[in-house]
Amino acid sequence: MSTNTAESNIARGARLLIVGPPGAGKGTQAKRIGATFGIPDVSTGDIFRFHITHETELGLRVKAIVAAGDYVPDSLTNEIVASRLDEADAANGFLLDGYPRTLEQVHYLDALLEKKGQPLEAVIRLVADQEELIARLTKRAHEQGRADDTEEAIRHRQEVYLRETAPLVELYRERGLLIDVDGLGGVDEVGDRISAALQAAGIGSADSATLAS
Repeated sequence: MSTNTAESNIARGARLLIVGPPGAGKGTQAKRIGATFGIPDVSTGDIFRFHITHETELGLRVKAIVAAGDYVPDSLTNEIVASRLDEADAANGFLLDGYPRTLEQVHYLDALLEKKGQPLEAVIRLVADQEELIARLTKRAHEQGRADDTEEAIRHRQEVYLRETAPLVELYRERGLLIDVDGLGGVDEVGDRISAALQAAGIGSADSATLAS
């Protein structure tokens, strides 16, 4: 990608959300999108892990909740996302990965972005055949010797993803924000599809051909 293209994308920025089933390469694509648009890839999972590893006050709270077998409450997740989006590097846009997960979080995000005058521009959904993903992940687990990562466990995670995201996907579809992208294929191939889909939606510079490697 040329320097001019990179600079035009960075100047443009974007406010995006990405969702996708386990094994579809969502994290990899999120980093590429962030690099292309010059925006932070905001992953709630990464933020939680950072705070837990560094034993911050937030990390200790989250660790205690997880150790008790409970889910991190929406209020706490909302708090860390709001704090992250207040940082300087998110002023020009952001890519949310792993948030929102519930309708309550969606409504909180709506209010937060409305207050900032920064509405969400698009929701990228990586779509992949469930059986193909399960077969791929089961094979990978076997090759890596992960005996506890059984086909049953992998299938359960896929079903949880579908159940959790269904109401969010429908809501964003009704708002005209949903962009479906085929998530099966090589990293570059999927990245090209995302780039083309965003351009078709009028997001990003017209001369950008591919997502950053």
